[in-house]
Amino acid sequence: MNLFSSILVVCACLPATNASSFTEPHDHNGIVTPFKPGDPKIALDKKTLSILENGKPYQTQIQSESGGRGLVVQDVDAPTSVVWGRILDYDNYKNMAPKTIESKNYKVENVKPTKKDPLSQIIFTRLKVGFPVLKLEFFIKHLYYPDLNSLTWTLDYTKKSDFNDSCGFWYVLPHPNDPDNRTRLYYSVEISMFDWVPKFVVDFMSTKALTDATGWVKKYSEQEFQKQGGMKTTKSIAVTSVGNVKEVESDEKAKNNPFKKLMFWDKSDAREKKRAKEEEAMRIAEEEKRLAAEQESEARKKIFISWTRLSMVSAVCIFGAYNIHLGISQ
Repeated sequence: MNLFSSILVVCACLPATNASSFTEPHDHNGIVTPFKPGDPKIALDKKTLSILENGKPYQTQIQSESGGRGLVVQDVDAPTSVVWGRILDYDNYKNMAPKTIESKNYKVENVKPTKKDPLSQIIFTRLKVGFPVLKLEFFIKHLYYPDLNSLTWTLDYTKKSDFNDSCGFWYVLPHPNDPDNRTRLYYSVEISMFDWVPKFVVDFMSTKALTDATGWVKKYSEQEFQKQGGMKTTKSIAVTSVGNVKEVESDEKAKNNPFKKLMFWDKSDAREKKRAKEEEAMRIAEEEKRLAAEQESEARKKIFISWTRLSMVSAVCIFGAYNIHLGISQ
């Protein structure tokens, strides 16, 4: 069989349909063990610290219930507020994160933190990554714990993703040698892929994607810090209902404000919350409408592609039969 026929076979073997769906639930509610927020408690010896001081990432393994997970530590020459600003800027991932071609929040829920559960925000994000001849769409549920310097995530199992399962973890700590201007960043992820995903994609997502993630956060955090003139900031970072990243007053600063409890006449906060809820409802409705139209368009393309692939398979069979006929006749 010649090279052209081989290419036809490869194309025909790709899945004719895409598993992802904004309206259908995932096949399960999780098979990998989610990360817990907080300090991962990774011991850093002198050799490791030397690697970090040279600006390089340090990669190691941590244990979970489902086995070993890769973890990367990276020092960043920017304060934690700037680093969080890049991590939480999901609407802009397509311009920063390698292989990401689409990224958009479709829901943001604010949660009142408690001592028992310091969860602050739940951020739902639609992402799409692109590889040669293959695009993968997935839906992520992020849990943001600023008091624990952490963000964890799993798939949003109310929607069907092209990943079988995924969970991950960010831990963002002020650098021990320069807490005002530098950050020590920890990142880990576990991904389970479907059998139909090519091996080169699986290899990338399970290995190179680890250092790529801390790499782009370091790059764009340091660029942003330089744009700000290298001025330190102590403000916390959050995501608005419309997906924008904003600075917010820290809890500690609010506690130290003696006039905070006396501002009962200020209704701007209530108006802002009402406006934010209305904007979020409109944005969710628009996003669902857009995704429905996109999926309808994709469905039409898939029907065409399915027939095209069927034609390719038929052509390969004809070429094969013709080659056999030539061999017998000779």
